[in-house]
Order: sequence, then structure tokens, then C-alpha cells
Amino acid sequence: MSTATQPRRTSGVGVLDKAATLLDIVEGGPASLGDLVTFSGLPRPTVHRLAIALERHGLLTRDRHGRWVLGPRLDATAIGVHHDRLAMAAGPVLAELHTMTGLDARLYRRRDGLQICVAASVDPSGRPAAVPVGSIRPASAGPIAQVLLAWAEPDELYQGLTSARFTAAQLTVVRRRGWAYGPDAVPPGSVSYAVPVCAGDGRIAAALALTGPAARMPEAPTRRLGGAMFDAVAGLTDALLRLRPDFQPV
Repeated sequence: MSTATQPRRTSGVGVLDKAATLLDIVEGGPASLGDLVTFSGLPRPTVHRLAIALERHGLLTRDRHGRWVLGPRLDATAIGVHHDRLAMAAGPVLAELHTMTGLDARLYRRRDGLQICVAASVDPSGRPAAVPVGSIRPASAGPIAQVLLAWAEPDELYQGLTSARFTAAQLTVVRRRGWAYGPDAVPPGSVSYAVPVCAGDGRIAAALALTGPAARMPEAPTRRLGGAMFDAVAGLTDALLRLRPDFQPV
């Protein structure tokens, strides 16, 4: 079932319902004007007029490719809601990864130069988490920060590197091999592998981190650890695709 035919909440105020439909579509990722027309089922002139009006109010804006994305007035709220949805989807995947490896598995998002832990595996023994969900740290050092910045748009990449304790050359290596490795400040003495989680439209939605004592974490992941991590990434990417408004089950 396409987005155009899915039942939607209605308020009885037609123009607001149409505007909300466009916001619902863009929440799932950048969308061209044609995408908005296709998935909303609305006439092109109506979509264009509403998108321009939403842009003027800061509810929509455009990325460097001219696609519509959520605007600055909605950004904080939208990110918070998406974190909740992402955390719900990530729970079983992170739990399975922890069971397979015995290592702490966490999911991070980047926002305004910060890395935010949005989901984490739970230790069956009840041991308190070293990094609770909701923990925030500057995204300026470490493998998680590198993965969250390595695939960013040029403007964000340049800005991120101005305060980072790693270089553009290091990020080039991360992009080439598809993962990062290094010390993790929390808990002390630990190291992490970090790998990108793709949103399905080319963007990097999050970083998956696997953290443990240095003695168990060689500089390159073993076949078993690497396989477990990338299987988890596939599961998270699939979950993100299912959250998109244009997702159609096969």
C-alpha cells in the first residue's frame, strides 16, 4: 500500500491535513517535489504552494540537492520522535548482538556536534549500563564520532572537523573500510568498533557501536565479530526502511 492510499489522521481542517501529509512524508527522509506529489496524492500545484508556505514558516527547508527536508522549527521535535521509533526497532537487534558477542551494543545519533546514545543492549545480569540511553557527549573524538561524521554533507563535514580530534584523512580511511576502531572514554579502558547504519536513501542515520575491554577487541574485527556487527546493521537498516512512509512490504 503506497503512502497515498494509507489512512491518515484528519482534523477536519483541509489545508492543515494536507500540510501534515507533506510533513509525514519528509519525516521519512529527503523528498523531491515529485516524491511529495506521488506519495501524497495531491495535485502538483497544491503540493508546491504548501511546501513553499511551510518553508517560509521554517517547517520545511531544502538540502543542497534541492530536496525537501524537515525545517529548523521541527528539527528538535522530529529527532526526538525518531529516536523513540529507532530505539524500539533497535532493541531486539542490540539484544541479539550482545548475546552473540558478550559486548555492549549501542546506537548513536549525531545532532549539533553531539553524539547521543539512543538505544543500548541490556545486560541480563542487571549490571547498570556504563552509557545509559540519553547520554550525550561531544562528537569530537573516538570511533563513534568518526562514523557519524565520515559520510556527512560537505558543509557539516567541514564544520565538524574544526573541533574534532581526528583528521579528514582518518575519515577517508573510515569511509573506505566501512568501520572505525579506537579507544572509548566510557567505560575507561574500553575500545569500540563503530559501523554506519544507512537510512535506505544514502544518508547515515546512526552509528552502531560494539564496546568492550581492549583484550577482547583487536584492531580489526574478527570474522565472527565483523559478521555479527554487519548482520546487526542489516537488521537496523531493514527496521528503518519499515519506518519510512513509502515502505511497501514485498
